[in-house]
Amino acid sequence: MHARELIELAAIVSAHGPALIQSGERIAADSIEQYWTTSKVRLDRWAWRLKSFAQQANTDAQRRRVQWPATRSVLEEILTGEVLTRVWTAVLCAHDRQRGTDEVEPVARSVMIGHMEARHRVLTLMVRGPGIDAEAAVKLNRLRRRAERWTDLLVGHLMGIHDVSEFAADPQRAKDFAQDLKDRSHFQGGQQVWPLMLASLRAAFQRGLGPESPNADLNARIVASVLSCFPTEMFDSTGLMRSLWLMRLTNMADDTQIMIDDLLGQEHPAGRQKPTSSSGTSSGRLRRFGGS
Repeated sequence: MHARELIELAAIVSAHGPALIQSGERIAADSIEQYWTTSKVRLDRWAWRLKSFAQQANTDAQRRRVQWPATRSVLEEILTGEVLTRVWTAVLCAHDRQRGTDEVEPVARSVMIGHMEARHRVLTLMVRGPGIDAEAAVKLNRLRRRAERWTDLLVGHLMGIHDVSEFAADPQRAKDFAQDLKDRSHFQGGQQVWPLMLASLRAAFQRGLGPESPNADLNARIVASVLSCFPTEMFDSTGLMRSLWLMRLTNMADDTQIMIDDLLGQEHPAGRQKPTSSSGTSSGRLRRFGGS
């Protein structure tokens, strides 16, 4: 699954998030666990790729040039993937606040903190890192700014229920978007605002991204984990939501165990040793995830 599809999912999550937040239904622990494990594996892959590129950039110009296309795709994936991470974190935190619980917010925040660390490494490479020329840095910065603006719009759409502006790239801009969306909803034809915005979002990221997705497998599993948190009645029998529903069913079967194995380092490129843990239950793992 390509990074631009994650952005589309972020828009869908923003559109349907209020219904999930207000439903009062408990989100399945297995879905949140899969989101955490898959996201952590992706974070590890990102870190490994960026470290490898930085090392080669300092020592071997030829290998740096060879690695650049794959590295650029990772940088783009980190910057654009931030949209879904922030929006989904906002939804999960609002869901906990609505229910008066503290079940999914710690997990969501843990993933977001890791993503922000990856983002910081990208910005450092863009400003001071070897191997990225000025033209490439300018293009990446434009992509970053575009992703941040759309993030604030999508987070702003969620603010009619709870103040989740802290998860926006620019909280004040998200509040301004929230007010603007509220005002437009009262105009004639206001119901068409959201479909038009979704079309604009698709157009905004249709070009400018590399053709390859460095973590298509993990992106698909993240999408499946997010979709599994929504009630089945949200997915109609046709169109995009139906396609997402079918993908959800296809991907959910064995993903959790695969991701746990990968996370524990059994076949990880960084060669990380398998940690020990006394926690054997799903709820125990979730408490550990939230605190990491």
